[in-house]
Amino acid sequence: MGVQPIILCGGPGSRLWPASTAGHPKPFIDLVGGRTLFQRTLARFATLPDARRPIIVTGVGHRGHARAQMEAIGGDGVILAEPVGRDSAPALLAAALWIARTAPTAVAVAVASDHHIPDDGAFGAAIVAARAAAEGGQIVTFGVQPTFPATGYGYIRPGDPLSAATTVRRVGRFAEKPSMEQAERLIEEGCLWNSGNFMFRVDVLIAECERHAPEVVESVRRAIAEGRADGDAFLLGPAFLEAPRISIDIGVMERTDRAAVLPIDYAWSDLGAWDQVWASAPHDENGNVISGVSVVRDSRDCLVRAAPGSKIIAVGLRNLAIVAQDDQVLITALDQASDMKATLLALEAVSARRGHFRGPADKAAALAAGPRFEAWLERKALPLWWCYGADHQHGGYHEWLGQDLATGPVDRRTRIQARQTHVFALAGLMDWSGPWRGAVEHGLDYLQARCRRADGLFRATVDPSGAPADETAFLYDQAFVLLAFATSAKAAPDRRSELRERAVSLLEVVRRTYRTLDGGYRADDVSETYLANPIMHLFEAALAWLDVESEPVWNDLARELADLFLDRLYDAEAGRVGEIFDEDWRPFPGPEGRLTEPGHQFEWSWLLERWWRRGGDSRARRAARALFAAGERGVDPETGLVWDAMFDDFSVWRRTSRLWPQTERLKASLLLASTAKGPSSAYFASARSAAEAIEAYLDTDIGGLWRDTPRSSANAPPAQASSLYHIAGAVAVMADARRAGLAVAESAKPQAVPRRVKAATV
Repeated sequence: MGVQPIILCGGPGSRLWPASTAGHPKPFIDLVGGRTLFQRTLARFATLPDARRPIIVTGVGHRGHARAQMEAIGGDGVILAEPVGRDSAPALLAAALWIARTAPTAVAVAVASDHHIPDDGAFGAAIVAARAAAEGGQIVTFGVQPTFPATGYGYIRPGDPLSAATTVRRVGRFAEKPSMEQAERLIEEGCLWNSGNFMFRVDVLIAECERHAPEVVESVRRAIAEGRADGDAFLLGPAFLEAPRISIDIGVMERTDRAAVLPIDYAWSDLGAWDQVWASAPHDENGNVISGVSVVRDSRDCLVRAAPGSKIIAVGLRNLAIVAQDDQVLITALDQASDMKATLLALEAVSARRGHFRGPADKAAALAAGPRFEAWLERKALPLWWCYGADHQHGGYHEWLGQDLATGPVDRRTRIQARQTHVFALAGLMDWSGPWRGAVEHGLDYLQARCRRADGLFRATVDPSGAPADETAFLYDQAFVLLAFATSAKAAPDRRSELRERAVSLLEVVRRTYRTLDGGYRADDVSETYLANPIMHLFEAALAWLDVESEPVWNDLARELADLFLDRLYDAEAGRVGEIFDEDWRPFPGPEGRLTEPGHQFEWSWLLERWWRRGGDSRARRAARALFAAGERGVDPETGLVWDAMFDDFSVWRRTSRLWPQTERLKASLLLASTAKGPSSAYFASARSAAEAIEAYLDTDIGGLWRDTPRSSANAPPAQASSLYHIAGAVAVMADARRAGLAVAESAKPQAVPRRVKAATV
């Protein structure tokens, strides 16, 4: 039986920006001349006399690239499409299980699609040398003889030979990516580079995964069972989203007693950065690697790469990489080309500067960002937060997820339970194919059973077991419960009547408990505290219910709160909203009364614009635009990020920039752009700036998490569940805007709603 090739096509290759992107990643671009790395990998297997039809594991969005590039060189293969990348262990296991259906003891050779091996003959000889060990039940990795002390590769310490008749050795131990000093020492000790390529019998790999990574096996088996053929590919089912994100090295190879290594000394590179591309590609007489329309003079040891449509002139340069792709250009010293992650994060912040873009390009870019955010939410964030962010043992949702997906035994706030329920209901309204309904029921049940007090209000927190912790009933929490009820009722019409009854009952208790004689609302049930924020979210809940049903109870509540805002909370002269008030609804004395949060400026703007579109008076529309304009004064002109807090004179109070204000800026700018009378370019510029700023917060090692700061950190704090409400809300607005094509202005007429309706009994 011939060897079974497995080719893994995953990862964006971000260190090769701007040529390699998430949409057109490294395996599918030509880096060393003639063919792409994926095509070279296919051709390498074609030289083996007994190679079977390869299995290609790639992302669902990349299967078109894989098929087209196979056909371009007359190749063929079976494409297994992942709904989202989960690292090498789930990918390899999916291929092994697929092969085992018809050939359970087949010997497979699994390789990355983006490695450069110029000597096909040496590669074939290594396969022959490793085959007997693989047939005997070893999982053989290929260890490359180092040619320099690389800090970007893992290392393998070889142990004793398996037998006198083979060069395959047992693995002594694996070493993670080292420092320069450690790399030099590892090479002196005879260690090998870990190439990440393997040879094994598929039944052996499956058995070792069952022993050391059973949770991966369970998810991937279900993903194959739930999968379906789609044209020329097999789409793995949604259970694949539940597979832990783990490499085969960590999940199996570092734990198994079947790990072996074949030392190889042929040329090999993972082409992980531009300096490695320069080292591997053909050079001219001056050591330059040149491609595209480029003129290079009096320059040595440079890489100059001009994509179609670009032109480069390089004069008098040494040891540089210059890469032009579309409207993006990289210029770097070759010896610093691998340090790209932090630089790309910085670029996101710089490119988001306020006012940097204008005109039709802003509109196109703002709308084009929508599909990226939707894919991130649907393929990464929602599956991850349902799998790991939900407590499937005790009920409810965790407060946070660490950057390693760890959780902590902390008290759970009712507002988080309601927000997560709202998010998954919103996912249902956005046609997410995942288990949104189960997630909504999970949250609603927990709110009712654990968070609701005997008087009908909802307590502040419960402990991890679900027992009451803080019995205070904050208006803020009641508002989010009402919002969760509204979104759930809209997403699940069969529960609409029941949830409406629960919402109206809660609203009755809210008015009785918090409403003051002069028409304001206290912030909690035990003190005389007056805050704008809970009123804002109660207004949001009223508008959400109006999206479900046009009933007087919700229209009256929305109008009451809009009038409260416009008459008492809003400073029309400054275009700002305060945060903290005294019992007469005047700004609280002292510095706290001067607090202005730009994020809340944008949030109120978004809500008031929605209210105007439902028939609210023109004051609401004027306020929405004034609030937005004032909020823009809270955008850092250097970074394009929204500051957290300012004084009432718009001097900066706190120069930090959390994630959530960026999302509220995006929501408001897109909604205002859709109803702008006259030019809307300023709103589109803000939308584009906000969208590009948000992406810096979402760049994490585990997709679906986020950081609350756009700056990279070795010890990034946990992703707070509270932010998912803001992100999902922004994605929903982007999706609506894109579907509507942002029909503008003069055609946008407010809905006719009577100025006054009879008071409803609540």
